[in-house]
Amino acid sequence: MFATVFLLLVTLCAQGGYGEEAQKPGHVTVVIVGGTGDLAKKYLWNGFFQLYVSQVSSGNTFSFYGGGLSPTDTAIPVLFEILKAVSCPKDLPEERCAVLKEQFLRLSQYRQLKTLEDYQDLAKYIEKQLQEEGMTEAGRLFYLSVPAFAYADIADKINSSCRPTSRAWLRVVLEKPFGHDLFSAEVLTAQLGNSLKDEEMYRIDHYLGKQVVAQILPFRAENKNFLDPIWNKHHIERVEIVLKETLDVKGRIPFYDQYGVIRDVLQNHLTEVMTLLTMRLPKNLSSHEEVMNNKLRVISSLLPLGKNQAVIGQYQAYNAEVQQELNKTKDHITFTPTFAAVLARIAETQYEGVPIFLISGKMLDERVGYARVLFKNDIVCLQNSNSIHCKPKQIIYYFGHGSLKYPAILVSKTLFKPVLMNGWKEVTEHTDVNVLGLAISDYYVQTPSKEREAYAELISHILAGHKNSFISTENLLASWGLWTPLLSSLSNAFPRIYPGGSDNGDMLDVLVKGNDITYNSEVVIISPDQMGGTSTSGFKVVRGKFRDDEMVSAWAEELVEELAKDLQDAAEAAVSKSGVFHVAFSGGSTPLALFHRLALHHFTFPWRDTHVWMVDERCVPLTELDSNFYTVYSQLLHHVKIPYFNIHPMPVHLNHRLCVEEDGGAQFYEKEVSRLINGSVFHYILLGVGYDSHTASLFPGTKEDELGDKLVAFTESPDKPHQRMSLTFSAINRAQRVALLVIG
Repeated sequence: MFATVFLLLVTLCAQGGYGEEAQKPGHVTVVIVGGTGDLAKKYLWNGFFQLYVSQVSSGNTFSFYGGGLSPTDTAIPVLFEILKAVSCPKDLPEERCAVLKEQFLRLSQYRQLKTLEDYQDLAKYIEKQLQEEGMTEAGRLFYLSVPAFAYADIADKINSSCRPTSRAWLRVVLEKPFGHDLFSAEVLTAQLGNSLKDEEMYRIDHYLGKQVVAQILPFRAENKNFLDPIWNKHHIERVEIVLKETLDVKGRIPFYDQYGVIRDVLQNHLTEVMTLLTMRLPKNLSSHEEVMNNKLRVISSLLPLGKNQAVIGQYQAYNAEVQQELNKTKDHITFTPTFAAVLARIAETQYEGVPIFLISGKMLDERVGYARVLFKNDIVCLQNSNSIHCKPKQIIYYFGHGSLKYPAILVSKTLFKPVLMNGWKEVTEHTDVNVLGLAISDYYVQTPSKEREAYAELISHILAGHKNSFISTENLLASWGLWTPLLSSLSNAFPRIYPGGSDNGDMLDVLVKGNDITYNSEVVIISPDQMGGTSTSGFKVVRGKFRDDEMVSAWAEELVEELAKDLQDAAEAAVSKSGVFHVAFSGGSTPLALFHRLALHHFTFPWRDTHVWMVDERCVPLTELDSNFYTVYSQLLHHVKIPYFNIHPMPVHLNHRLCVEEDGGAQFYEKEVSRLINGSVFHYILLGVGYDSHTASLFPGTKEDELGDKLVAFTESPDKPHQRMSLTFSAINRAQRVALLVIG
């Protein structure tokens, strides 16, 4: 829950906005909703200070109002500490910096903005200030750095009470997420449309403020003569747009678990970069309408994205983090992906057959972001593989971090020497660094002469009224239209679990098969003597022997897939032979992933002819969460069409008592087994190894001869007073097939 929502109001003057009056200097008011929040603290206030510094001699004047739901007396100290921490550009003299910071502090203040009356009071205050100072108003900018559910209400308050009374402009900035899927994006768009005009809304994607991303179109235009002949399917081998992160998502779980990596990164950041790389070059780079239309053409030309065009993963510790931060039990399983690789293809002649990869993930081996266009190389070097002619031919838009540290555009020297762009410099002194297969000295390298933070860059664009770096309504809905079907198809897909960091090895490598993408690590059959070592690079689906029985070793989701397939094969064989399939499941959290897999993917499973039994049961009522049967029922049986009389819970609760020997529950269950199952031989029994090392309530140290030929018995842990009902070794050993599932 967001206990407090803060609002900041600042007045900005526009240059080059909509209409001639917007180009004139004047007084500007900017409103940041969420003015003392995390984003404002890290980026926004510093961005507005950078704007103020750059506009000191422009003729514009400013007023900065930080506001929110908190009372003034508690919020003022918080805002003041944030404002004191803003930093000056590196090239600004220290004395000048101190003067400007002091002026910025004097121009900034906090106001509580909670009710409509608060907004009305703010509007009156702005008007009063304008009149007293004799200033001409240029415009008002509201920055909504709050959860999206608050957008419509705040936009309505702005519309009804805080619009400029003169011909000054109004601009409202919206932070992502802009919806959760196509439907929610359409609803949010309609709600905002009731209060704001489309030209007044600036949907911000901070990736579009990164200097390298902003330079993709200008670079393509400046080097058009070189690029036009090779920017097509005959020369491009593939395109990769990659954002790798080393951090986990601790502290962001309430948001992240609802969105996941595709909604958080691919649908917005990486899609925008893809459109900039592949769109037709506009005749006028500054034309918002032309750029928007060319982006739309790319999105509409993409082949549909389905389940076969994506692989997903989840770092190993994520589920435990979700359980902790969302206060879930250990049985809770989340399918939210923290890694995704998507294969996109454009159905246009220019790019026909060219694979475009959009890849991002948490807990990977390095922090880096880049877009890479790799070109085909027809030269085969027979003796000198180090020849420059045999090295990769590629253009890399390097967003930053990684081995290079600074943002840059790199062009292989085997391609062409690019035109040096305005405001950029060529790097000629190279350190011993490799970038995607080539030494840095094998590239022509350009980097910005002066690095600027993305939010500061975008804030300056907002002031100028330049909308090319922002998401239009049409682009937003088109993007969600592309991604929503894929998200729906993956909603119940089990992600590949990966350990994180360098331990991931090659287990997240992907393989392209036509229009489909899969993980490269397929099922590998090897002999038992090849199974040594702990390297994740060899930790694939491995088959071997354990005491002469088949053993399958794999990461969890692959193991579950194998087990589910094996279970269905056994069920179909039994039904084909005898018309019925008897399976017994053990309890605990171990088989939960299997239950989900069966319920959501194995629609042809012969449930109508299947009888489900329990291997063991805790001595609790069957309706309680701790009951093994309750878990099987809620996670599996409730979701499949199985006859009621085919379900056989253990009778641990008889005569209003739990697990009392004289009530004869164990004998009753044994008679049911003998009556319904031919020879008391189960077709399939699934056991799971618990964290305390017991299997199916047959605890370490249990003496087999004490149970004799009994099929069902009460058992008790020698370490803990946990009494249960369980199938005995005699019943288990009779089964046609026993699977032992070990996860953890």
